[in-house]
Amino acid sequence: MVYITSWDEFVERSVQLFRADPESTRYLMKYRHCDGKLVLKVTDNRECLKFKTDQAQEAKKMEKFNNIFFTLMARGPEADISEVTGKEQTDAQPIKKGRGRKQ
Repeated sequence: MVYITSWDEFVERSVQLFRADPESTRYLMKYRHCDGKLVLKVTDNRECLKFKTDQAQEAKKMEKFNNIFFTLMARGPEADISEVTGKEQTDAQPIKKGRGRKQ
């Protein structure tokens, strides 16, 4: 069990682990409200990678990580993940101008 301190290294090694054995690789997310800690774990029963954080800013990074794994699982391990970003959901929302009700 390895706790990786660098977010970029965790994502890179997790993607490599999934591409090496997509059938047995799984991804787990655990949040402890009492501690305010989020733990992400990727394992293939031989190697286990973990990332732990208590920072609220890491939520956007976790969303991007989810999108990367959803893309790999849906399109296959050889899918191009360079186009995957966490911005697709926010671009679809209309931009509000001003406050109050329309007259």
